[in-house]
Parts: sequence; C-alpha cells; structure tokens
Amino acid sequence: MKRLWIAAALLAAAVVLSLGSSWYLRVYLTRVSDLLDHAQALALEADWAGAEHLTQEAFLRWEARDGFFYTVLRHADVDQVFTGFREVQEYLRCRELGEYAAANARLSAQLDLLWEMEQLTLQNLL
Repeated sequence: MKRLWIAAALLAAAVVLSLGSSWYLRVYLTRVSDLLDHAQALALEADWAGAEHLTQEAFLRWEARDGFFYTVLRHADVDQVFTGFREVQEYLRCRELGEYAAANARLSAQLDLLWEMEQLTLQNLL
C-alpha cells in the first residue's frame, strides 16, 4: 500500500510540475511575443531604431532562459526560434519592411506553437 501512495504522489508531482511549466511558458512567451508585436508596430511607423531595440530586448529575454527552454522543449524548436530572431534582426538592419514583417510573424507563430505544444490537451497526449 505504501508503494501505491508513493507512486500516486510522484504522479501528482509530475502533473503539477507539467502544469506549472506550461503556465510559465505561456506567460514568458507571451511577453516575448508582445515585444515582437510592438516592434513590428514601430517598424510600420518607420521607427526602425525603436523596433531594433524592442527586438533586441525580446531576444535577450529569450536568451536569458535558454537553459530552461533546452531542458523542457525540443532542441530543434528552440534552435528554430534562435534562427528566427537572427533573421528578424537582419531584416531590421536592412530596413526591409515586407521581409521583416513576414519573418516577425513567423517568429511570433513559432513562439505560440511552443506554448501550444506544451499544453495538457488530449491532442498532445496522443
């Protein structure tokens, strides 16, 4: 009987940690995505310096937790986000609005998909 309670406690701890990780990812990735959205709004107003600053802030925020992301997410997905940031930053430097907007939208979508991938849903369990 003692083993059953230990197993149940371990299972409950795993579920709580999983839900906590999902919540943390949602909050953190939403903040990063919001910075990218605001940067795009600035770029549309031709405030390239402001857009570069916000994109750099979003990248630094992402990079500050890359150890956590590499621990809980697939490495290929984390690498794609890094590549997306580099692409967005390069289009900002070149002042290519159309290309920048497409790359920024792609990066924001990747961030959204990371969180969706970690949600506790039937689709993710199957």
